Amino acid sequence: MRDALPDLEKKGGAAVGISPDPPEAQKKFDNKFGLGFPLLSDEDHAIAEAYGVWGEKKMYGKTSMGIVRSAFLIGEDGKIAAAWYKISPQDTIPELMNYLKSRSDFK
Repeated sequence: MRDALPDLEKKGGAAVGISPDPPEAQKKFDNKFGLGFPLLSDEDHAIAEAYGVWGEKKMYGKTSMGIVRSAFLIGEDGKIAAAWYKISPQDTIPELMNYLKSRSDFK
């Protein structure tokens, strides 16, 4: 997302990240990677649950609850215009840009 910010801003967009990490951990992450966009803390995962991205995950044979990596495009009206569930970080920007190019209602 950080690297795509200039392209997003040209289209009138912005980026926001949300994770269940506490603000202190997010600040360390931002300092390390210089994100350039806000990170919001969802420690009680209320937002994740509302968006349907808090769920069961399996890793190395263990099952736990956590964030299902997802991306959402929110329109100016505040409604979800597009959603990508279980998307990899590498695919997020290409999928978003392809969507924006295919739509006349986005700049």
